[in-house]
Amino acid sequence: MALTPPPFDREAAAALAVFDGSFPPFTSDTITEHRQPGLAQVVSDEQLGRDGFFTVEDRTVPGPEGAPDISLLICRPTTSASPLPVVFYIHGGGMVMGDNRSTLDVVLDWAQELDAVVVSVEYRLAPEHPHPAPIEDVYAGLLWTAEHADEIGGDAERIVVAGVSAGGGLAAALALLTRDRKGPRPIGQVLMSPMLDDRNDTPSAHQMAGLDLWDRAANETGWNALLGARRGAADVSPYAAPARAEDLSGLPPAFLDVGSAETFRDEAVTYASRIWQAGGVGELHVWPGGFHGFEFNAPQAAISVATRAARVQWLRRLLVE
Repeated sequence: MALTPPPFDREAAAALAVFDGSFPPFTSDTITEHRQPGLAQVVSDEQLGRDGFFTVEDRTVPGPEGAPDISLLICRPTTSASPLPVVFYIHGGGMVMGDNRSTLDVVLDWAQELDAVVVSVEYRLAPEHPHPAPIEDVYAGLLWTAEHADEIGGDAERIVVAGVSAGGGLAAALALLTRDRKGPRPIGQVLMSPMLDDRNDTPSAHQMAGLDLWDRAANETGWNALLGARRGAADVSPYAAPARAEDLSGLPPAFLDVGSAETFRDEAVTYASRIWQAGGVGELHVWPGGFHGFEFNAPQAAISVATRAARVQWLRRLLVE
């Protein structure tokens, strides 16, 4: 039986018209085309600095053993006294696109309101660099951040890992990996529309096929790039696809949010439920009518405003109160 898709939020859905036919379909043959600067906003240091509120620095730090160095973008409040909480941010892009300046506005909003340092990590992209390259780069970035927190004005005891879409999946994987390796212990994880499950077979993935901005076909392209022929196999690593983890106990408190009308809805809801079932702490928001990336594409919509406010409230309770 065909699954009827939930309706889009009417106010946010107006932004979808901009994308109708504007970009090529996302397939393995068009990854290079989607990476071109014309399809992504180039963000300058001046924009990131927000009229001098942040000091912006690009730092090259050691990567995983035997791998290239990685780039960290560090934005720290210029006049605030140290040590400050740190948001370790992982960008989205389906595992194949983006850089550490992508989609930073929402995270800089948190940092500006809560007085926090932002560290945004660059990671190698698939398919040129399949799993485990992305997660190992992210882990190396977290290690450096925790070990050098005082150097950047941060507090190593107050690090939150956060990511959106593919970055949300990597943030969840990072929480699992650092738990299992007994590495730095984040005090929270913010998983925004996270890409968690390589099997790509949930009811929401089928419901939103051909409708969501990141639909089932695009999702298959991203997972195939990361995992190749291993995608969907029984032994996929949870550090690639966190939904595969058998044990979700002992993780930092989690904030998860997702739209009701997006591909990732059901895998995010299941992941939150499994955190609770393992005795963990989690807050889940399913935004009615939200499609993938609605808050970036329709930032003035009421649903987007509510989404951003809910995250800040959660972070304030975690970091400040």
